Amino acid sequence: MLSTVSAIHPQTTGWNFDNSYTTLPQVFFSAAKPAVIADPELVIFNAPLAEALNLPLAETAPAELAAIFSGNALPAGAQAIAQAYAGHQFGHFTMLGDGRAILVGEQVVAGGARFDIQLKGAGQTAYSRRGDGRAALGPMLREYIISEALHALGIPTTRSLAVVATNEPVYRETILPGAVLTRVAASHIRVGTFEYASALVHQEQKPEILQTLADYTIARHYPQVQENENKYLAFFTAVAENQAQLIAKWQLVGFIHGVMNTDNMALSGEAIDFGPCAFMDAYDPATVFSSIDQQGRYAYGNQPRIASWNLSRFAETLLPLIAADEAHAIELAQQAIGEFGARFNHHWLHGMRAKLGLAQAEESDGELAMELLGLMQRHRADYTSTFRALGAEANAPDSFFHQPDFQAWSKRWHERIAREGQTIVEAQKLMRATNPAVIPRNHKVEEALTAAGAGDLSVLQNLLAAVTRPFEETPANAAYRQGAPAEAGVYRTFCGT
Repeated sequence: MLSTVSAIHPQTTGWNFDNSYTTLPQVFFSAAKPAVIADPELVIFNAPLAEALNLPLAETAPAELAAIFSGNALPAGAQAIAQAYAGHQFGHFTMLGDGRAILVGEQVVAGGARFDIQLKGAGQTAYSRRGDGRAALGPMLREYIISEALHALGIPTTRSLAVVATNEPVYRETILPGAVLTRVAASHIRVGTFEYASALVHQEQKPEILQTLADYTIARHYPQVQENENKYLAFFTAVAENQAQLIAKWQLVGFIHGVMNTDNMALSGEAIDFGPCAFMDAYDPATVFSSIDQQGRYAYGNQPRIASWNLSRFAETLLPLIAADEAHAIELAQQAIGEFGARFNHHWLHGMRAKLGLAQAEESDGELAMELLGLMQRHRADYTSTFRALGAEANAPDSFFHQPDFQAWSKRWHERIAREGQTIVEAQKLMRATNPAVIPRNHKVEEALTAAGAGDLSVLQNLLAAVTRPFEETPANAAYRQGAPAEAGVYRTFCGT
């Protein structure tokens, strides 16, 4: 179904759009047109990402970049659409769609990989409902910071190519400056896209819609399952494996997505849709930052369970394709879903061993890790700083390391390392390459967003320089390695819609 683009078209801008999503049935998208912005202004541009996308835009004038990434001047070959999808939002099903995002095309790079280029905050679409289709500057810059930080940490994620200020107001609880984010993704196909297709099958009796979507997604993301005897079950298993790896990586760095609705789970295995997201400071599995998550549904410790719940909703949509007999399809799907916990635990424990400097596996390693986490929770120890300090030559300044219960644990940890035949110095070398020194600390993110809102971008640039080199310790990033100040209080994030 996907066309093959054999070479980059000889365009000065390097744009090489293919737009394969528009080959799907019309029910999956609607034509869209970015709103005209009278005075767009480039706030930030990701030149390294542009280069990776074969876009030689580094020397392009800011005004021209602002025109492109505001949607005022779409590149050659663009075919602007908004995608339709559904989703379980906090457990409740609803029909949705891109209410403020417009996909302008799929950039095909040398080698054939393709990436969605999407404008977020570009105006109303057929799915905006009563929304204005706009986005505010602060949330768009937050997505830029967080997505680029995750990428630097080696976590699959959508990325941010540019943010353009619209110099127009956005009306929320207060009046905010508007902006457009250019998001780059392997695709924007979600669990919610399949829920939408499944709903159409039941409402309109069009079973071919679901199979067409599944075949397209397999061709785009999981071609290795094409020859499998039950390719749709293999498709589900491959998606579940990617999600197990992704959520394990979130947990290992203390990342909290904040709104793990099914429409926010990308089938490519990338983290997507950064609203009330944040990184945990003091370790506590019950940590919630989102102002709208009153019950803690999407708390840090719940993320693996919610991923499994979301995958169950995905499996339900695939039942007609997995087997003609519904009872047999359910049996196969339940077995596949039941394997998710073991998949997640495998990837989490593998990563946790590296965080503890362990190069080999012992059966008791999970217990050793969980005991440390329990001590960290009891003493309100900072998650990132504690693991980084464990990998330092000297960790004495941290009061947590002087606690008798930690010292008893540390003795067992050193004995565990010794059983591998390696020294603590060798283990710490692995740990320093695994445990970041810098994450987007919440108070530093807020500081950067506040300054940017006032017209000072230097704070944002300094933060980005630090979080995109997360394993370095330099005098320049010393301030970004510190936890939240004691007077910071409870941190809250907002969806920013």
